[in-house]
Amino acid sequence: MIDKRGYRHAFSFKELEVYRISEDISRRIFALSKEFPEEERYALTDQIRRASRSVGAQIAEAWAKRRYRKNFISKLSDADAEQMETQHWVQQAFQCGYLCEESAKEILADLERVGRMLDSMMKKAGEFCRSDVGSISERLTHYGHPSKSASNGTMGSRLADYRLLITLLRSSSYGGQADHR
Repeated sequence: MIDKRGYRHAFSFKELEVYRISEDISRRIFALSKEFPEEERYALTDQIRRASRSVGAQIAEAWAKRRYRKNFISKLSDADAEQMETQHWVQQAFQCGYLCEESAKEILADLERVGRMLDSMMKKAGEFCRSDVGSISERLTHYGHPSKSASNGTMGSRLADYRLLITLLRSSSYGGQADHR
């Protein structure tokens, strides 16, 4: 969806351009790493694949935690660290002669672009972590609690809910004998 200012709004992490680019990089690295020598299977091949796949995974986790600004930024920071690690492994693969210069340059340029996008998202975290992205409001009655009077949210009703909950727990935990102190 594009708003009146011309900004595109994402309703899923899958719609984020930074996620799409990171997934494309991951697929390209997987295809290219199939040509790496067998002796690199448990070293360079595994490392470069894991790091490149983790970028998108961290972006997805950040999206899930966008209600909490610090957690959102932390996950984006993790994604940025993974893209930097991927840059390291791409450079290693090039230096070992497993990637041609053109492929290495293209992937490195795309990883740097992802890094800039992640940095921008961290700096503008408030735009992603607004309260209108959805919030959770819960009361015991939402979970089928037997006390219907709790819905008014007053301190007295919360205390009554707490006492009732303790009574129910005690009666179920002690063979049906409620503790009436």
